[in-house]
Order: sequence, then structure tokens, then C-alpha cells
Amino acid sequence: MSLATRLETADTLPKLLKYNYEKYGDTKVAMRVKQFGIWQAYTWKDFYDKTKYLSLGLISLGLKPGDKVSILGDNKPEWYCAELAVQAAGAVATGIFTDCMSNEVRYYVEHSDSKFAIAHDQEQVDKFLTPYKDREGKEHPPLKDELKLLKKVIYWDPKGVWNYDEAILLSFNEVMELGKEYEKKHPGAFEKSIENVKSDDVCILSYTSGTTGLPKGAMMKHGTMIQAAESLLTVERWEDDDQYVSFLPPAWIAEQAFGVGGSLLYGIEVNFPEAAETVLENIREIGARVLFWGPRNWESVNRMIQAKIIDTTPLNRLLYHIFLPVGYKYTDIQEARQKPSPFWRFMHFLAHWAVFRDLKDKVGLSNVRMAYTAAAPISPDVIRFFRAIGVNIKQLYGGTEQGLVTLHRGDDVRPETSGPVMPKVQVRLTDDGEVLIKGENLFCGYYKSPEATEEKLQGGWYHSGDFGNITEDGHLVVMDRMADLRELKGGRKFSPQYAEIRLRFSPYIKDVLTIGGGDKDYVTCVVNIDLDNVGRWAEARRIPYTTFTDLSQKPQVIELIRTDIVRINKTLPQWARIKKFANLHREFDADEAELTRTRKIKRNVVEERYKDLIDAMYGGASELTVEAPITYRDGRKGTITTALKINSVS
Repeated sequence: MSLATRLETADTLPKLLKYNYEKYGDTKVAMRVKQFGIWQAYTWKDFYDKTKYLSLGLISLGLKPGDKVSILGDNKPEWYCAELAVQAAGAVATGIFTDCMSNEVRYYVEHSDSKFAIAHDQEQVDKFLTPYKDREGKEHPPLKDELKLLKKVIYWDPKGVWNYDEAILLSFNEVMELGKEYEKKHPGAFEKSIENVKSDDVCILSYTSGTTGLPKGAMMKHGTMIQAAESLLTVERWEDDDQYVSFLPPAWIAEQAFGVGGSLLYGIEVNFPEAAETVLENIREIGARVLFWGPRNWESVNRMIQAKIIDTTPLNRLLYHIFLPVGYKYTDIQEARQKPSPFWRFMHFLAHWAVFRDLKDKVGLSNVRMAYTAAAPISPDVIRFFRAIGVNIKQLYGGTEQGLVTLHRGDDVRPETSGPVMPKVQVRLTDDGEVLIKGENLFCGYYKSPEATEEKLQGGWYHSGDFGNITEDGHLVVMDRMADLRELKGGRKFSPQYAEIRLRFSPYIKDVLTIGGGDKDYVTCVVNIDLDNVGRWAEARRIPYTTFTDLSQKPQVIELIRTDIVRINKTLPQWARIKKFANLHREFDADEAELTRTRKIKRNVVEERYKDLIDAMYGGASELTVEAPITYRDGRKGTITTALKINSVS
């Protein structure tokens, strides 16, 4: 059956699950998960049966079409089963990031009107059962007492929850047993429920990152989610034996499109790592062929590779520095749409066997034939680096509300762009450069927020808030958020993200915030050093340090960061060059509302929190004294007073 024919009959996510179950049954693996060091396989029959009985169990507990169910937990098969079970009942799944605090969980569950919550383990269950403090330090009773609509909290990992005696709690297995009993009294109920779900029904609430305010719940239809995954097939060739590692949070729309949509639409095998710390190891073991990472993940691996090269043997370091330029040259030829000469084909072959093959193997990228990045701008240097060592990385542009908008095609990869527009999608720019999008991929509005929906959707066009341009040959270039473009005192504008993403290419810089404004004469920045890489660099040079704070203020480390800023300044217009910087004494923290759960900086929050430091950089001070909470290597915590040095860049 062709994809088009399949989608005529299977026009919702649960119907696609049923189709794959009927096609593959026990003959093909749908998912794998590593537990206790062993890969456990689930066939399409296992996937279907678990989803079926969980769905019927929820129905027996009172779940109705249109109800909302919150899901919070790590990437595991149970998340996929829970989402499909909810949708098969005609209800709506709401994803919550696992590292959300109790007050954040309350917002998502309460705002979505969720009647059930499905949680991973004791850590997530405790967020519903224990008192908590909000950001202002105010004490609150447990969420189970605050959330009046919440009927049950269902968990799938019983470890640590065995002795809990709470009426609101049920285990996955208990709900599935209820489902089996329900089926005996209502034979065929699950299949009938699936048939009653329509393509235009809302299937998920996907909450925005909330960089400028409270997250908004974008309502996504079954047809829209399928279209997002289907559009990939028009430009990419995924096969049903492709291996995909589910690493992105399922609460994020990207994982919904690639993981959930990819598995249901193409039959690719989804693999779940044992833990966040073992992702690279698990990717290597499974031989992943399709990989989607956010920019921060690619930047992290790039920093790790560069750090390993610094630490390797002199011979390996020499080979790397000899052959990396060969990789760059070969990539440049491809970007120019030219055919490599026999000489460069031979040199590229030699570089692969001498350096790149082992390098990719060590970070688990040997078998990756299609790699993607999205969600935020990424440095062209990062894309060029990975393509130079032989990783076929492509950048796409899209989002929760607008779906998949652009994607690089074939070898036509230009690191500074996001690729040409996808089929069935229209893109145009306003006079001031805002990217507008129209097509079947758009969301159908924000839950309980018609005013915000009307503001974003005007005349069928989604106003993205992104600033960009379109090249002569149709590639979209997204430069920054419209709201983040800054104008200096002299009237000249600059893009903070342009410098930020390029500075993060450094193995020694984990994060950076670039600062400027109408009342400021020049650009400054605050830097988060990468503790692991800078620590190794310092130890190799016998530079003693005790804490992150101490290391960040070492004169040698300041000079190390200054060198990277000077390098980036050479690519910037004179007025946009960074004149001063400070190494921050601590990392930006999502729990402190400085980052979103997808690791985007909340610019306004950070600028307000470090206002004294910013004022000092513009006020001519050479240092600023701050109080810093620290954690010592033996686990003890304390507070120290330290002087943050304010440094000039010539």
C-alpha cells in the first residue's frame, strides 16, 4: 500500500498505529529500550496491545473525548504508549518536561484542564504528592490538593512508589488490567474508539517555550501532525529499517514529528537510551541512522571532540590538523554544487580512513546517514565542522505553531541558511523582515487564548516573530527574533544571536548573552565557561582551581575567552563588535527561570537578574563584588563573596 493510499484510511495517529500492527504484528520491532544494560525489544503487536489496554483502562476510569491528560517522564516506550492511548480515546495529550518544578507542573496541568496525569517514576510522582514552594518562596500544599480536576496520577516505574498509600495513585499495570476487564464487557470498544477519532480532532497540546511570558498551549490536529511527518518524505528517504534514537523531550514538538510521527508513518525503529548520560554510548551501540539534535546538543558534541583532540597524542593531533582542512575543502566543493576532482576525492577518502572514521565512531555518529538540527539558530561553523568530518547534518526551520517550514535538500546544504521552503508551505517577508508562514502545517490556535491566536494568525498567515531574508535561489535565512534585535545609541542595529551562536562554537564557552541597547554605546557580553573543557585545559597547564567560580576568574581563563571573542569580532561590523565581557560565576539555570526547558536563554530575565553586572560593564568598573552559592567537590554547599572581573577586548 502506498503512503497516499495508507493515509486515506489511516488519517489519525492511532489509526496509523493500528495499520502498522496489522502490517507487521510480531514480525518487526517497533521500539527498543535499554534497561539494566540490556536492550529490550517491543514489536508492533506489543506496542498496540499496551496502548489498547491502557486506553481502555483510562476510559473505564472516566476519560472522555476532548479531555486532557498530562504526561511527564523521560523518553521511554511508556510515553509513546500513553500518548497514543489518550488519543485513541479521543482525548488530548499534553507533554510536560521532566525537569519542571512543581509550580511549573501545576501551571501546565491546571492550564490544560488535565483530568489525568501519567508520570514516569517516584521523582515525578512526588511533584504531585509533596508540598512545595513557588519562585517567591511561598509554601503550597501538594498538587493533588490544589488541582481540583485531577482524578488520578498513573505511574509506569514502580521503584520507590511501592509503599505509597495514596488514593489518587495507580500503576500502569493496574490501569491495563482495568482495560482488559473493560474489553470483556465491551468487545471491540478500542477499535470503535479509534474509528471515531477524526483527522480534524485536536490530538496534542504542545506548550511553547515561554521565552517572553507564560507558555501557551498550541493545539495540534491529527492531520497537522501527520502532514509534518509526511512532508519529510517528499524530500528525504527514510526506510522502515532505519534506527532512530529518541533523545529529545517528547514534550517538544520536534520529537513528536520525528519520533512519534516518524515511527507511525514510516515504521522506523525507535530506540530509547538508558539514561541521559549514556546517549552517545547508546547511539553508538544501536547504530543510529537518523538523528535529530537541537543546536545545544551539536555544540556540546563539537566541544567534546575539540577537547578530546587537545588531549590526544601528538600524532593523532597532527593527523587531525592535516586532514580537517581536507574535509572543509571537500565540503566547500559540495556547497558550490561542483563535482570534486579525482585528487580531492582521493584526499577525502584518505581523510576518512586516517581520521574521520574513528572520530565519528567514538561519538556514535558512524552510521548516521541523515542528521538534523533545528529549534534555534546554530553557528554555520558547527554545521561546516560536522559535514567536514562526514556527518550529513542539515538545518531545518519550523516550530510548534508553524510546523516544518524549510529543510536542506540532498547535498545542497548551505550552513548559513535553513534551506528552501517545503512543499505545501508558503513563506513571505514583511517590509521590516518578519517571516510569515502559510500552509497546512499551521496549528489551529492557542488553548484558552483567542487573543493570542488572533495576534499570531492574521489572514491565514502565521507571524513568526523571526527576522530573516530569502536568498535569490529560495533559501530562507533566519537571523534572530524580531524582539531581540537591538539598536545601539548611535542608531546602528545588531543581532545578539549572531555573535552568541558563533562564540558557542568554542570548546570553552558553554553559553553567552550579548548585550546592547538604545542607551548603550557599544556591545558587551556575559559568558558561561564550559567547566569540563576549561577544567581539563587548566589542569594540563597546572593552573590550580577549586570551584567553577574560582576557575572562571583565573587570568589565564579570561585570556582564553578573550581570544575567542577577538576571533568572532573579526567577522562583525565595527559597531557590533564586543568591547567588554565578564565570565559569570555560575551557569545559567532553567530552574531559576534563566533558560527555557529547551535551553533557550530568557533574555529579559537574565538581563534583569544581572543588571548590576551589566551596569558595571558600561560604567567603567574593573570588577563587581557578588555573593555566589557554590558546591564543593565533596558535595558541601556554601556561599562565597567573589569579585567578577570586567574585561576589555581590544
